[in-house]
Amino acid sequence: MKKIFENKETFKKAYTEALKKQFNVSVENASITEKYTILAKLTNENLEKSYNETSEYVRENNLKKAIYFSMEFLMGRLVTNNLHNSGVYHIVREAFTDLNIDINEIEERESDAGLGNGGLGRLAACFLDSGASLGLPLYGNSIRYKKGFFVQEIVNNRQVEHQDPWLDEPFVWETKKENESLDIEFFGEFKNGKLVDSITVKAVPYDVKVVGDQNGVVTDLRLWSTEPSEKVKNQNKDYLEMVEKISESLYPDDSTDDGKLLRLEQQYLFSAAGIRNAIREHKSLGRDIKELDKYYVFQINDTHPTLIIPELIRILMDEEGFTYDEAFILTSKTAAFTNHTILAEALEKWNVNLFKKLLPRIYEIIVLMNEKFRELIVDDGRFTNNQINEMLLINDDMVKMANICIYGSFSVNGVAALHTDILKNIVMKDFNKLYPTKFNNKTNGITHRRWLMHINKELVNLLDRKIGTDWHKDLSLIKEFEKYVNDIKTQEEVFEVKKIKKQQLADRIKKLENIDLDVNSIFDIQVKRLHEYKRQLMNIMHIIYVYLRLKKDSKFKKDYYPHSFIFGAKSAPSYYMAKRIIELINATAKIINNDEDTNKLLKVVFVENYNVTYAEYIMTAADLSEQISTASKEASGTGNMKFMLNGALTIGTMDGANVEIAELAGIENEFIFGLSSKEVNEIYDTKSYKPLETYNSDLRLQEVFNFIETIDKDKDHFKDIKDNLLYNDYFLVMKDFDAYVKAHERANEEYKNQERWRKKAIINIANAGFFTSDRTINEYNRDIWKLKRITFGK
Repeated sequence: MKKIFENKETFKKAYTEALKKQFNVSVENASITEKYTILAKLTNENLEKSYNETSEYVRENNLKKAIYFSMEFLMGRLVTNNLHNSGVYHIVREAFTDLNIDINEIEERESDAGLGNGGLGRLAACFLDSGASLGLPLYGNSIRYKKGFFVQEIVNNRQVEHQDPWLDEPFVWETKKENESLDIEFFGEFKNGKLVDSITVKAVPYDVKVVGDQNGVVTDLRLWSTEPSEKVKNQNKDYLEMVEKISESLYPDDSTDDGKLLRLEQQYLFSAAGIRNAIREHKSLGRDIKELDKYYVFQINDTHPTLIIPELIRILMDEEGFTYDEAFILTSKTAAFTNHTILAEALEKWNVNLFKKLLPRIYEIIVLMNEKFRELIVDDGRFTNNQINEMLLINDDMVKMANICIYGSFSVNGVAALHTDILKNIVMKDFNKLYPTKFNNKTNGITHRRWLMHINKELVNLLDRKIGTDWHKDLSLIKEFEKYVNDIKTQEEVFEVKKIKKQQLADRIKKLENIDLDVNSIFDIQVKRLHEYKRQLMNIMHIIYVYLRLKKDSKFKKDYYPHSFIFGAKSAPSYYMAKRIIELINATAKIINNDEDTNKLLKVVFVENYNVTYAEYIMTAADLSEQISTASKEASGTGNMKFMLNGALTIGTMDGANVEIAELAGIENEFIFGLSSKEVNEIYDTKSYKPLETYNSDLRLQEVFNFIETIDKDKDHFKDIKDNLLYNDYFLVMKDFDAYVKAHERANEEYKNQERWRKKAIINIANAGFFTSDRTINEYNRDIWKLKRITFGK
């Protein structure tokens, strides 16, 4: 550590001098932005020594690296994280108290880096944090998007997307490495062993430090930006526009061929750049390319980075003189694949003509892979022609990315026990038959440092008083808290912590959404991407049912415990039905919140522009965690884990990691309902479900839809939602509605018995230790990566 963070006096001196030097202002006259910028710069500079020492240790000890390739890294605010993990947060807080600076105000000034959207990106960020904290040489690789996914605004109840030009302000935490730039080629034609008439784009790396938890280890996330290449002489308007767009924004609209091309350009750029960077480093250290797998493992996070497989084969064949078989063997010993979905539409496929136009040589490599793979499965003799066609890498004029990953990797993992079971026995059962040792499970996790220690000081202080502080380093030790389950005083303390966090969220919602919430009500929260399988629609339909019952059933009204339903969700801009559901939620909320007859008992909030910062308030405040996806559709979930760790009970289906939550905390301490994954798949197989019959036999559903017809002056305004349910209901919203209503009735009744509820909250907290991403990363390392730890001579 540099001496400026040695104690509060040295820090105060360095901080005031830096403000004067850079902005020519005193502490008293500095703006929030100026105060934040100096704090971030001093913190980042302070990490440089540890970063260099870590890099040197990895290099000198010839340590194998894992490179985690992910389209998203949703890092959240880094100032809090880096100060805590550096072990100097308390010094800064004390110094700021002396200087009359509110550290919380400074932390709030940092905006979320626009490098992700949902759970995939948040998981990747947790994994980097755990890797560094465990002393593992784990590094991230992605794109430096100039604009985030989008900023969400609700106008006339509808989602409106605004650009998120987050990089318009300097990103203090990044370091540009211009001298490590690489040229990436698109289009052209492969002739005589060379790509000719191609278009070259320069990939420029920016490194963001990833700080281990007070262990001196600092790794990095490498982000690739695009700039014009010096090799291109004719830098016309079309070329400059192409270069600009590649690293402009996350998930561009792919409803057109141009949009699809752009997505594929992005995927190839960060995959190829990451692979070439690793090979360049490998060779610069005098290592033999034939031993690449001894020094690197490339983890493919979902199918977006699939192209690292054919790209590595291409490099080995075209530049290193390998035969195809030699190149494939080495590649398949180096690449590992994490699957995150079982939804057919989310398993990426690319049109052959589009693919070979953009990446002609890569397409040739995949054709060659496909021919070899066809020979393999035909020779195996156990598969029908239909099975073979489904397994091929190219079929029906489509390039199948998941199939490439399974064939070209040495490990394929799911992200929850149920998810992996479904992959092995349903979605990818033929691949599992072919490769019975390749599939494995790695249940997702969250970094408890951010999702408990950084965001819930009140609960941390309570835990520290009860069970000591060893759990900070090993979350499994939080199990000790369970011995207080019957202690009335501890129950009351847990309740008081929850009430404080509910008040903090209520204050934020009042400030940002202008809605008053009763902190004594049940805070019932569903925050995640808006997708039909996550069934936010079932949630709002149930709320409408409750509202209508409160209006007409005096006994129900008298017995109903006040309930505040909170939603947070973004929909992909081109996802029509999801955007309609957002509109329905907001339109319903306005009616319910303004009804003085019931609004002391029922409130509905849709928080605008849900992001990591908002999540830090939300996760700690929930009493009830909505995890209600159609069973078999949610791979894992990580929000469910964050809620559990902070003392919420789960109302949910037996889907994803909910299964493990129920097993660990006891199914009696959650509110589990609905069809099982087996029952869901039987319904799909037999086509036995008739949604119209379900609707016609349930007066509650009819009343809900009658109400929906009254929301807008045009009674058919939401007809598309109704018709989608009546004539399709693929995600079984109406089928599970009755079970969901009953689960909510149990939860509402249960909350009235506060002693019993608090016991369940304690049990959930105490059994959340399994869900730390430290455990997940240790399992990845034990079974897949096999990295040695950075010990700094210990």
